[in-house]
Amino acid sequence: MAFRDKLRSVVTLKESPHRTALAFSTGVFIGMSPFLGFHAILGAAVAWVFRLNIFTILVGINITNPWTIVPIYTFCTWIGAQCLGKEQIIPEIDWSNINFSYLLDSLKPILLPFVFGTLLVGSLTAIISYIVIYKITKRVHRIQ
Repeated sequence: MAFRDKLRSVVTLKESPHRTALAFSTGVFIGMSPFLGFHAILGAAVAWVFRLNIFTILVGINITNPWTIVPIYTFCTWIGAQCLGKEQIIPEIDWSNINFSYLLDSLKPILLPFVFGTLLVGSLTAIISYIVIYKITKRVHRIQ
């Protein structure tokens, strides 16, 4: 099922526009969060705790997928670096002596801009997606 079809299914659910938009925007925020690898688990937990539609949250999470995750996270890290005043965040890596410990140590300068940027961009994107999905859902419900 294509993303467009999933989105169409979301806006035609028998839920209020507010709850639909809230679940979708929550999924968008989670999908853009720095918790890579835990998005679906986190989405399911949030859906259960707040009694939101899990399908709608998962569709929102799918904003970030294997095709979009690298450009989104790169942009978020750049935004985080700009906001934090970091000029040099790309580390010099000695590829001939690389190991896991060395790689983690080399990537430390990117961590704070990455976390800050993903949370900031995720928050802004969630707000925008709430407004868009709310208006679309309200219009679809009015037509039905």
